[in-house]
Amino acid sequence: MYRAVNRRGGAPLKALHTAWATVRRVAAALSAGSYDLVFLQRECLPFGAPWLERALHRRGVPLIFDYDDALFLFKPNPHTPLADAFKRPHRLLEIFRLADCVLAGNEWLRARAGEHCADARTFHVAEDLQRHTPRTTPRDRSSVVLGWLGSPSTEKYLDLIREPLRALSRKHAGLRLRIVGGGRFADAQIAVEHVPWDLDTELAQLHDFDIGLMPLPLEEWSLGKSGGKARTYMAMGLPAVCTGIGFNCELIRDGETGFLVRESQDWHQVLERLIESPGLRKRVGTAARQAVEERFSLQQQGPRFVEILREVAARGRSH
Repeated sequence: MYRAVNRRGGAPLKALHTAWATVRRVAAALSAGSYDLVFLQRECLPFGAPWLERALHRRGVPLIFDYDDALFLFKPNPHTPLADAFKRPHRLLEIFRLADCVLAGNEWLRARAGEHCADARTFHVAEDLQRHTPRTTPRDRSSVVLGWLGSPSTEKYLDLIREPLRALSRKHAGLRLRIVGGGRFADAQIAVEHVPWDLDTELAQLHDFDIGLMPLPLEEWSLGKSGGKARTYMAMGLPAVCTGIGFNCELIRDGETGFLVRESQDWHQVLERLIESPGLRKRVGTAARQAVEERFSLQQQGPRFVEILREVAARGRSH
């Protein structure tokens, strides 16, 4: 279904996948009344009114709603325009009101949810630092790899730094841009390598990055981002260069654990420094890994998460 949705065309196949997934989701929701707690990771369904959430609420089961994107803002679907007709982003506001607790990926998202839910909390996504580990052997090459990890829906943001990448490619022979999980970005002036995302090969691809990229548009949608891409780079001991907007500014200490940039010339200047200085890449990457260990480790966030689940479940039973 994921592969089909992220391709243009094929409406009948997409509709069939969507119908079958909807049946499975409805069945799961209808069986939830026997549980002590329901944890909703985003909406029950990606379209229409929140009628499944309403049904769960009527059953009296405590609900936790977890989200880490500005889902209440309309965002066009670049691959399936027809799906836009079924989107109801403002239904998120009703889901906030139905939830006993909302967990938000950053403070801006928490504030939006807090306007409708009495118990809205910021809860940062954890990183599995036993899985995401820095490369232990030196890279045997003279070229530098600029890496981007993501999905087809966000690959378009690389267009924002196309000109800096072109200029750097003209100056640095062998410079490569490796895109993991995209597939569309192309430029005759940039050596672009596309690699499909796969759980089994993700770590090997990240280990081959020298610098991690996270460009974002300067718009409200970006305020809802929770820094997942940058945090993964940091966990791998890589210097991350990110647009200085929203949670990125809280996540990264500019020049110490990563770099925050906004203008095209700033992207060029920072990437130039990193390309020319392996020592700087090493120093910033090491500090970035340490910052993630201190704030976002699974060992820290896991017990906190369990505590929230137990608290909300117990509160629901007492009612």
